Amino acid sequence: MSLLVGDGARWASPGNMFDRVPHRLGAVVLRSQLPKYWDHLRSSFWFLPSLMAGGAVALAFGSVALDESVPAQWLRAQTWAYTGGAEGASAVLGTVAGSMITIAGVVFSLTLVALSLASSQFGPRLLRNFMRDTTNQVVLGTFVGTFLYCLLVLRTIRRADEGPFVPHLSVTLGVLFAIASLGVLIYFIHHVSVSIQADEIVARVGAELMLGIDRLYPAQGRDRAEPDWSEVELPAAFDREALAVPAADDGYVQLIDLEMLVAVGAEADVLIQVVRRPGRYAACGSPLAMVWPPSRVTDKLADRVSAAFVLGARRTPAQDVEFSVDQLVEIAARALSPGVNDPFTAMACVDRLGSALCRLARRQMPSPYVRDGEDRIRLVTQPVAFAEVADAAFNQIRQYGRSSAAVTRRLLDTLAMIAAVARGPEQRAALLRHAEMIVRGAREALPEVQDRLEAEARFEAASRPLREPAPVLS
Repeated sequence: MSLLVGDGARWASPGNMFDRVPHRLGAVVLRSQLPKYWDHLRSSFWFLPSLMAGGAVALAFGSVALDESVPAQWLRAQTWAYTGGAEGASAVLGTVAGSMITIAGVVFSLTLVALSLASSQFGPRLLRNFMRDTTNQVVLGTFVGTFLYCLLVLRTIRRADEGPFVPHLSVTLGVLFAIASLGVLIYFIHHVSVSIQADEIVARVGAELMLGIDRLYPAQGRDRAEPDWSEVELPAAFDREALAVPAADDGYVQLIDLEMLVAVGAEADVLIQVVRRPGRYAACGSPLAMVWPPSRVTDKLADRVSAAFVLGARRTPAQDVEFSVDQLVEIAARALSPGVNDPFTAMACVDRLGSALCRLARRQMPSPYVRDGEDRIRLVTQPVAFAEVADAAFNQIRQYGRSSAAVTRRLLDTLAMIAAVARGPEQRAALLRHAEMIVRGAREALPEVQDRLEAEARFEAASRPLREPAPVLS
C-alpha cells in the first residue's frame, strides 16, 4: 500500500494556504488546553469546595427570601421548624458556624497528614490521586458551605428593637446541615482510614490503568490478528526534507489533539509525523513533530501544529497509559527497598499489572496512521506497543525483586496468566523475554537451592505456552 498525500493543486502558494479557512489560533490553543485546565481543577482542593460554598451562599439568600414571604405564624405552627426567638436563633447559628469552621480545620489537618503519609510511603506522584478524590473535596465543601450558610443567615436576624425578624425556615435548614455535616465527618474518618491502606491505593491506581487501556485501546469486537503496518511506507524524501516543529516551552507532553493535526494536515495538504508522544519530555526547541513537504510549511502552520501539543510540568494518564503503569511500579519498587521490605505490596502491584496486560493483550493495537475524510494519510503517530507496556511493568520490579523468592514466583505466575491470552508473536516474544530474564536473575540472586528449583518450575510453566505456535485468529 502506498502513502497517499495530496498533490496540492488546490493551493496557489504556501503563503495563502489558510485563505479559505479562518485562522483562529487563539481558539485552537484554548480548545487544546481545556482538558489540561479541567484536570488541574479536578486535582485541586479549592474548586469543588468553592462551588459548594457558592451554592451555600445562594441557598442562604434564597431561604431568607422564602422566610420573608411565608407568614411567621404558619412557620411557628409547624412542629418540624425552629420556633424560638431571635436570641435562640442567633445562639444556634453561632454555635453551628463556630463548630463547622473548627471541624473544617481538623479535616484539612487530617487530609494533609494523609497526603504526607502517602507521599513518604508510596511516592509523591501518587498525591495527584488523593487530591482528585472527590470524597475529600466534598467533605471540605460541606463544612465550609455550612459555615458560610449559617454566617449569612445569622446576619439577617433582627431583635425587637430593630423590627423583629427570625428566619425560622433558614435556621431549621442550618440545624439539618449541622446534622448532615456530623454524618459527613464520620464518613470522612472512615474514608481516610481506608484510603491510606496499601491494597486500596494499589487497587485505585490499577482501576485508573484499566480505564486508560479502555480509553486508548477500545475493544474491537472479537479478537483479530494484528495487522501488518509495515506495508505503509513514508515518502522517500520524508526523513531528509521534513521540517521540525519545535516545542515552545519545556515540559512533558500531556495531550495531543490528533483531530486538530489531521485537520491541519488536510487543510495544508501536508503529512505530519508525531515525534514526542504523550508522556515524553520535550525541551524547549526540541522537535514535537515533522512536517512534509517543506514547501508548504508556514509560520501559521507551525503554530497550529505546536498548539495541538499540550505541555505541562508533570505527566498525566489522559493519553499516557505508561503513567499509571509507572505509578504501580513505583509503589512496588518502594515496597522492595531494604528500608521497607514489604513484598506483599509489591506482589499486589504485580497482580494489578498482570490484569492490565491481560486486558491489553486482548485489544488490537491502534494504527499509527491516521487518515482524513478523503482516506489520505495525514498523521503518523507513535502508539505504545504491548512490548513497551510490558517493559515498563516488569523491568524495574524484576531488577529490585530478584533476590525475593516470593516476588520472583509471582512475576512468573503473572507471565503465565498473560501468556494464556497473548495473541500475536510480538506479544509472546516480549513475555518470553521477560520470563527468561526473571529466571536468570533468580539463578544468580536466590541463595537457596529449593527456591531456584521452584523458580525454574514456574518458568517452565510460563514459557511452555509461549514457545508453542500462536493460535490462528480470524
